[in-house]
Amino acid sequence: MNVLILGSGGREHALGKKISESSQCKNLFFAPGNTGTKIVGQNINISLKDFDKLKEFAVEKNINLIIVGPEAPLVDGITDSFKNTLETKDIIIIGPSKLGAQLEGSKDFAKEFMHRHNIPTAKSKTFTKENISEGYDYLETLNSPYVLKADGLAAGKGVLIIDKIEEAKQELNAMVLKKKFGDASSKVVIEEFLEGLEFSVFVLSDGESYKILPSAKDYKRIGEGDQGLNTGGMGAVSPVPFVDRFFMQKVDQEIIKPTVEGLKKDGILYQGFIFIGLIKVGTEAKVIEYNVRMGDPETEVVIPRIKSDLLNLLKGIGDGTFSEKDLNISDEAAATVMLVSEGYPEKYEKGFIINGLDKDCDSIFFHAGTISRDEKIITNGGRVIAVTSFGKDIGEAINKSYKNINEISFKGKQFRNDIGFDL
Repeated sequence: MNVLILGSGGREHALGKKISESSQCKNLFFAPGNTGTKIVGQNINISLKDFDKLKEFAVEKNINLIIVGPEAPLVDGITDSFKNTLETKDIIIIGPSKLGAQLEGSKDFAKEFMHRHNIPTAKSKTFTKENISEGYDYLETLNSPYVLKADGLAAGKGVLIIDKIEEAKQELNAMVLKKKFGDASSKVVIEEFLEGLEFSVFVLSDGESYKILPSAKDYKRIGEGDQGLNTGGMGAVSPVPFVDRFFMQKVDQEIIKPTVEGLKKDGILYQGFIFIGLIKVGTEAKVIEYNVRMGDPETEVVIPRIKSDLLNLLKGIGDGTFSEKDLNISDEAAATVMLVSEGYPEKYEKGFIINGLDKDCDSIFFHAGTISRDEKIITNGGRVIAVTSFGKDIGEAINKSYKNINEISFKGKQFRNDIGFDL
């Protein structure tokens, strides 16, 4: 099969490495990719916003399957664009339709979906400039802290958790009336704060049946002890120790199955990954959010634990054999630690030479923000390299990653020393 993966981060490198190991993979392309993806395939310089050029390339190279890495092209309707074009309609697209992508593209849509299908989540209400005064009143009915979520995509920055009610009201005003997050916050979801342990489950569905991938927990804050600004993710572990078999059965029955069945009931053909962000409150699980693609850096610990041929599994989505295929997961644990640029997630410099990536060690280096220049690999983003390791348990995997981080050097290298600290 000829495969095209869209995206340029550690997620796409991890997916590509796994796909490249399949005997069914003939040619593997990335648009636009990074230095790591060049090791396992060929990078193509096409913008993810340019659907026409992507379709032309897919036809030219006889692409059989496309994996959409990031959320923006899905929310913009890339799957519909390919399916509604005669020359590309038969390509297997791993990613939902534009309507299905609203599970991530609109917090209000996701909340309405959960309420409609009795999927447990925090109580909430949605407000716009037309009823913002009711939003101020609604805040008065909640206990501190207050959670405000921009309805649309806001590059991971659209969720605010605020302790003081007056500040919460000011932020609601800034989001809705002053467009703090642009059009993304023309609607704002206000919800109750849930106290508990966060984790993620990942599901792959062909629109009818589904398979549950390994669970994971990521670490979003820049500072140790989960302090400081939110980032795209500073590390992740899999599996999650507090998610045992019995709790996972509960999650399956109360959340995963109703989600897949709900999509079918709503007439939404959903073929691809469903990322369900969850919180364990006591003995109960509640949905924090849906994402319509794999997470990053969770992909860097989830995908390497899959022992089955991933491409064969994805091919089954297109030929109707998905439900018959086995999904085998390694018993080993995995942990990844993200190396980031100094200053991230705020202003940072890039263009620094990275040394040590050619060292032979028992970790996998997944590239995120890297490019090649003059036969050197240099930093090209806030999150630079994910260092993933395996172990008999989380502790062993984490220790391996930290040991091998010392092999890599670049100016301003930063990382958290406490990934997995709470487990």
